[in-house]
Amino acid sequence: MKIRVAAAQYPIDAIGSWGAYEDKLSAWFSSAVAQQAQLLVFPEYGAMELARIADEDVWSDLQRSIDFVGGLRGRVDALHAELASRHGVHVLAASLPERLADGTACNVARLIAPGGKTGEQRKVVMTRFEREKWNIGGWPDVKVFETAIGMFGVAICYDSEFPLIARAMCEQGAAAILVPSCTDSPRGYHRVRVASQARALENQCYVIQSPTVGEALWSPAVDANVGAAGVFGPPDLGFPEDGVVALGRMNEPQWVHAELDLTAVTRVRMDGAVFNHKHWREQPGASPLKARVERL
Repeated sequence: MKIRVAAAQYPIDAIGSWGAYEDKLSAWFSSAVAQQAQLLVFPEYGAMELARIADEDVWSDLQRSIDFVGGLRGRVDALHAELASRHGVHVLAASLPERLADGTACNVARLIAPGGKTGEQRKVVMTRFEREKWNIGGWPDVKVFETAIGMFGVAICYDSEFPLIARAMCEQGAAAILVPSCTDSPRGYHRVRVASQARALENQCYVIQSPTVGEALWSPAVDANVGAAGVFGPPDLGFPEDGVVALGRMNEPQWVHAELDLTAVTRVRMDGAVFNHKHWREQPGASPLKARVERL
């Protein structure tokens, strides 16, 4: 099976109203679909631009902006579902923080099918900023989403840097890992990119990274955003020599498009120059986490 994927280099804008957000998202969907995209991938914390809709005492305060944006999740997901249905595509909505009953928050991405069914993956491992400033907690529940266009896992940003998370997804059939990211420096971006390429190598699968880009100095959450979207595979049979299928221009708002040949994942795992996927369990301590399969 071959599918077209579009990974967003998504700018954080000073959104002035809900209507402006609807217009922006509609334009991004239309642009991706014009290039025959079937799977759209938006970044980590891209939804934080919605804090700008609120009054200054909200968008200028980290905890209040978390509460405000999390409170919009229903409207945000409904808009994505409507656009996914209209265009007949699958979409990974930009992740957002959601407050839990105990006062902590989680970072949640949602994969939405054209029929409206939604699966969510919460971030498993938190960065220092999320732990120490945001009061966002990890969530040790790893999933794989079975869709009409393939099996996908979602490793949110820092999660891509921990091999067992992606491995659990691939053990349950994932042929591609979606990596929504939000990094505020070239070092941060390259950590996630290097991790994404490593996960593609060791699991012999595709990894799709989608970052936020640009400055939003008004925001205490996503003030600086650095990165380039990329689609990566193993540097082996059926894939580019360096494993880079597609790569965007640093820090420029754009879609990065690529064709994924999911049968190439099966082929390289069966007949590649190396068998990283098959030989995983031969390394000491390699027992994977257990991922749950969720059908969309």
